[in-house]
Amino acid sequence: MLKKPCIAANEAPVISETAAQYECYRKIKHHPCFSEMARHKYGRMHLAVAPECQVQCNYCHRCYDCVNESRPGVTSELLTPTEALTKVREVVAKFPFIRVIGIAGPGEPLCNKETFAAFGLIREEFPQLKLCVSTNGLALPDKLDLLDELGVDTITVTISTIDPYIGKEIYAYVNYQGKHLQGLEAAEVLLHRQLAGVKGAVDRGFIVKVNTVLIPSVNDECIVDLAKKLRKLKVYMMNIMPLLPQPNTKFGYLRRPSTDERKRVQDECAVFIRQMSWCRQCRADAVGLLGHDLTQQVSETCQSNPDCLCD
Repeated sequence: MLKKPCIAANEAPVISETAAQYECYRKIKHHPCFSEMARHKYGRMHLAVAPECQVQCNYCHRCYDCVNESRPGVTSELLTPTEALTKVREVVAKFPFIRVIGIAGPGEPLCNKETFAAFGLIREEFPQLKLCVSTNGLALPDKLDLLDELGVDTITVTISTIDPYIGKEIYAYVNYQGKHLQGLEAAEVLLHRQLAGVKGAVDRGFIVKVNTVLIPSVNDECIVDLAKKLRKLKVYMMNIMPLLPQPNTKFGYLRRPSTDERKRVQDECAVFIRQMSWCRQCRADAVGLLGHDLTQQVSETCQSNPDCLCD
């Protein structure tokens, strides 16, 4: 229990800040994606229960039954909520260092009802496990109440630009409120919803991390502006991830940024917000410690999809 400090009444804000810091520590101390210390000792499990997505990013290609690579969107199987619960039972029994259950795809978790059904089942049976979700942010403002009720502690939002004119180059389309949006309108709507969702999440006590895809010649010169905005929103951490060019995507012709390029952008942004430097761009069904994946040990033997473009 946090010991209440003995201070003067006019220093009351310090109490609030200390309590907030303790609560933040409590929520992330076992989370390898939010705590660099935790990543050496504790693991996470991603449940691939969310197939649909309402945003098409020009770098994204979701591939099923692909065992050949590790990147967001890839999974060997799509689970129902009940199947996800069964797999959590098996994994936690075998690997007790798994402390975080996350849903990060293969589509957009917050536009799939299976995400919330799975979280509900897991929270009921495993209240000691931490729940985490990754999202593109479009539906986030509308789902904060439900995520709070389910006991989700940490949220990762992928935001790759603060400039909608750059955003229109990153997003092919956005489906929102029954409308199929493209171009500048799509980028503006998505950015507005992302920022509103992040602010609402922080205000409600969620610990928020923002993932940013570093795309050479597209957003590489303006990510620091995003970092400045995230600082104002009191986002806990920023994770700058290199573009992984995929065949049959609009950005398939682009190159992956070098380690030095990524480091330069991270250093520029670190002036404004804490940086995550240990990300492994995990699969939607990843299990284990970061950098020590156990997915194949806990998954059923999967046949490679002959139509997969990732080979």
